[in-house]
Amino acid sequence: MNVAVKVESYRHFEARPLSPTIGAELIGFDIARDTSDAAIAEVRRALLDWKVVFFRDQDITRAQHIAFARRFGELEIHPATPKDQDDPEVLRIAHGPKSKGSENNWHSDVTWRAEPSLGSVLRAIELPEVGGDTLFADMYAAYDSLEPAFKTFVEGLVARHDIARVFAKRLGKDTAELHAKYPVQEHPVIRTHPETGRRGIYVNTGFTDSIVGLSKKQSDWVLAELYARAAIPEFQCRFRWRPGSLAFWDNRACQHYAASDYFPLPRIMERVTIKGDRPYFTP
Repeated sequence: MNVAVKVESYRHFEARPLSPTIGAELIGFDIARDTSDAAIAEVRRALLDWKVVFFRDQDITRAQHIAFARRFGELEIHPATPKDQDDPEVLRIAHGPKSKGSENNWHSDVTWRAEPSLGSVLRAIELPEVGGDTLFADMYAAYDSLEPAFKTFVEGLVARHDIARVFAKRLGKDTAELHAKYPVQEHPVIRTHPETGRRGIYVNTGFTDSIVGLSKKQSDWVLAELYARAAIPEFQCRFRWRPGSLAFWDNRACQHYAASDYFPLPRIMERVTIKGDRPYFTP
């Protein structure tokens, strides 16, 4: 059966979908030159339409990367960024012979913040010849696929999100020390998107710890059911990186998974992240 893909029209680029519901390459857009308010507004509209958008053949500097991301909101500084680094808004994610990639799990960035990020702009710096693709999952479609009774049940739930699950070991920090600065946060299991009004699953294997009010056994079962939705191929797109490629994803609407199949070859990326707001659910 053929699936009809509706592609919205844009003036500043052509949107070339990677799947029926998530992911589109924006053909003809130049991050360094297309800086008008109208062009940026169209990129934002495409982001809302496709949850993640991709740019090819962008010969830009780190400063231009930061400037582009800043057009969509205030930027945040990640605690994993070295304190003495120039351009603290940039999180450098580097792997190679001495560091195997560990981002190969389905997650949405920094859900351990009280106000998790709107989205992230990731730029390829050095790539393996093959491997290191990033996959994205449509959490609207994942939510829509839930059985009606289960959907009704999880809509009223709240989950705890904990930075220490990932970054205690990675940063060499004591859990209590991390929690003093970044307390465990509670966010709705199903989130209403503040711009589209659509609902999506908002728990992830990286940072979600448990569901408030449920026993550990109950919580683990519910979370496992929700986590499994991101792994359904029909809800995904897959992006193969090339030099000059960037990805801009909406953390409020999708999750991502960085395939770590390139070890021990180097893969170096730089990420700039845009601040978001407090998640909520509208009944």
